[in-house]
Amino acid sequence: MSRKQQLPRPGSDLGADDTGCTILHVDMDAFYASVELRERPELKGTPVVIGAPGARGVVLSATYEARRFGVHSAMPMTRARRLCPQAVIIPPSREKYAEVSRGVMEIFQTFTPEVEPIASDEAFLDVGGARKRLGPPAAIAEMIREQVVREHGITCSVGVANSKFVAKLASQHCKPDGLLVVPAERVVDFLHPLPVGALWGVGERTEQSLVRLGIRTVGDLAGVPVATLQRQLGQAAGAHLAALAWGRDERPVTPHAPDKSIGAEETFATDVGDPVKIRRELLRLSERVAARLREGGHVGRTVSVKLRRADFSTISRSRTLREPTDVAQTLYATACDLYTAAGLDRDRLRLVGVRVENLSPAGEATRQLGLGERETGWREAEQAMDRAARRFGRDVVLPASLVRPPFDGMAP
Repeated sequence: MSRKQQLPRPGSDLGADDTGCTILHVDMDAFYASVELRERPELKGTPVVIGAPGARGVVLSATYEARRFGVHSAMPMTRARRLCPQAVIIPPSREKYAEVSRGVMEIFQTFTPEVEPIASDEAFLDVGGARKRLGPPAAIAEMIREQVVREHGITCSVGVANSKFVAKLASQHCKPDGLLVVPAERVVDFLHPLPVGALWGVGERTEQSLVRLGIRTVGDLAGVPVATLQRQLGQAAGAHLAALAWGRDERPVTPHAPDKSIGAEETFATDVGDPVKIRRELLRLSERVAARLREGGHVGRTVSVKLRRADFSTISRSRTLREPTDVAQTLYATACDLYTAAGLDRDRLRLVGVRVENLSPAGEATRQLGLGERETGWREAEQAMDRAARRFGRDVVLPASLVRPPFDGMAP
């Protein structure tokens, strides 16, 4: 565990009032290790280290059982072996981690477009605009945690606060697999007992300098005049730390990087082997992806499906269309063809997903009809469904095959 992660638990009950606390920091727990343990459940509860096993390798991730021995990320593997010789070493599978990271970020996007990824396994979310639709921030945080477990088999910790800085500290406090709300009126109570090294911008050298001045906690620093801090640390750093010590952090959640792909996944409540039900779920996902494409003003040319068996082994298939599309029926037909071609009709599946890549602005796309080809009218019909959904809710108009019987094995 790194120095920045060695934070004490809050000394008192902060309460659960999330009024005004619209910022979430969501952080996967021991991300790489957790992904590996999905396929090796017999190792749960034991020290596991992810990293190249050679003499020059470094630790990428470690389970909390290994961290108790002092193992942490970026540590040389030779030192990790000395600290915890009984640890199981697993070489990294970066493509696997990237796939799970992408799926987790997509879950965040289903709750709010205001998502700022800051690493492959963590992000800030501003859920202020989602409260009317989904409920208070703490409830949204719990829904996110449940969906991450259901769809990806790993856990995450969520901090809920009125600023990015405090939300991130809160998520660190409640690890692993926790949720912590820091009420707006209790921010100072939460911050001031912490070691001064918990503040963003306090590196090891700065912390040593502050400790030499008798400043050991955030509360100590809060009591120092700003001018004194600026003389010791510089104008910008002194002012920055003085503001953080009182919980002042005005930075907004800033979504960045344009969409490179849009997708949706569903994990079944129980593994499903019926191709009819799987194709019905592919239709549901195609409808969802197409709606997101149209909402964002995108069309896409490459359609892919993800098919995960009960043992978490995953197969992906893709096809590039002749022309870009935002039509659900086109996505669905392609997804079904890819599912058939994958040869999994007799396999029980845990998860299915549909994704569209190779995106371009819808306004720049042209539709070239072949000789004798007629317009299908699907785009116009789906645009009408979009208008109805904006007014009455997404489920008010559905294809007939998506009207579920009382129970069909799908996750809620």
